[in-house]
Amino acid sequence: MSAVRFAETEKSEDGMSLEKFRKEETLAKRKKWIGHSCRLFYSDDPVKIVRARGQYLFDENGSRYLDCISNVHHVGHCHPSITQAAASQMELLNTNTRFLHDNIVLYADRLAATLPEKLCVFYFVNSGSEANDLALRLAHGYTQHEDVIVLDHAYHGHLTSLIDISPYKFRKLAGQKEWVHVAPLPDVYRGMFRENHPDPAQAYADTVKEVIEEVHRKGRKISAFFAESLPSVGGQIILPQGYSTKVAEYVRSAGGVYVADEVQTGFGRVGSHFWAFQMHGEDFCPDIVTMGKPMGNGHPVACVATTAEIAAAFTANGVEYFNTFGGNPVSCAIGLAVLDVMEKEDLRGNAMRVGAHLKGLLRKLQTQHQIIGDVRGAGLFVGIELVTDREQRTPATEAASRLVRRLKEEDRICVSTDGPWESVVKFKPPMCFSMEDAELVVQCIDRILTDMKTQ
Repeated sequence: MSAVRFAETEKSEDGMSLEKFRKEETLAKRKKWIGHSCRLFYSDDPVKIVRARGQYLFDENGSRYLDCISNVHHVGHCHPSITQAAASQMELLNTNTRFLHDNIVLYADRLAATLPEKLCVFYFVNSGSEANDLALRLAHGYTQHEDVIVLDHAYHGHLTSLIDISPYKFRKLAGQKEWVHVAPLPDVYRGMFRENHPDPAQAYADTVKEVIEEVHRKGRKISAFFAESLPSVGGQIILPQGYSTKVAEYVRSAGGVYVADEVQTGFGRVGSHFWAFQMHGEDFCPDIVTMGKPMGNGHPVACVATTAEIAAAFTANGVEYFNTFGGNPVSCAIGLAVLDVMEKEDLRGNAMRVGAHLKGLLRKLQTQHQIIGDVRGAGLFVGIELVTDREQRTPATEAASRLVRRLKEEDRICVSTDGPWESVVKFKPPMCFSMEDAELVVQCIDRILTDMKTQ
């Protein structure tokens, strides 16, 4: 049946609705034209989203889904202030950054106000992957060393250079490069040093020191320690207090620099601070900070912030750094608008209040369901780890998958899983996520887990 005739009849011969037909047609074309490694959420029964607003997504039938995972759309999907800023600047000018323009300078100034004073030089790029790749170049150029230490299960981006430093990816591919070294993930729930250890921060930091010593025994030198301020793919991990400060001390003593990957966690997601690394105290400051996803509320803009000394070494190599789109007037106008909305709507405060409420409700739920082994998080960066046995802490991978699927099918709530065993249900919603949203999610999780007990 032709598409035209189908549109006229509104029903196929087997009773399929027009919307269902179009969805199946889109899915078929995607399978034909788009690489199959580009996976969809809910690949067995994908959701076709046609519009969004705030923390809500709407499918082709007008059904509303609560979005608990789109941390890219930081201040809310299709925020009118953001779309207006983009349209206004796009009508006026959008050119590459070799022309002098106010926006890039204004944006850098606003970002500098959120960071420690020594992080005063900015390079604008288009994605978190680009930012992390540039951070590697900056570290190599400044230290003149090659070797990088990363955390186990880390993911830092899709470029070849970043797959090389992402155990989450390289263990499924060609394996670990000679210049890459993996330190244990500082997971106090499931890791080698747990919550009952007298000083897990020092113990985990000492594992990095041991890695450095092993690198030196091989006659090699450290360029950088590279870590997410809150490991996300690793399972929504909260680093033990003091860990980063001690690691930075060891890495700098070895001639390396500390790179904080804030692509997932920056821009106030933790609520208490603008940057997650600031949770470790005023005395801790990375040498390089990378940022991305939330900056443009869905528009591709990212950035690297570093010190004057590291930037000077990068300039001294005599090779110009040029990024065609990085820092263009439209991207920077959008970035400025995101910062304005965050302030006007007190989204950091909202992350603190709603995040605390969500964690409180989940911890109460933990007392009622043995399958919830751990609840952890900061602000609107929250994870619940499901286990089949609390004593053994055995990952409940299949149960986590079922919970995610049923939340989508029965309640139109979108969540996903992370962690080495995909047993951590994660929450990184738009920052406008509300108290009522948190309560709804927990009520639905409670109902489903109660039902799963009887199955």
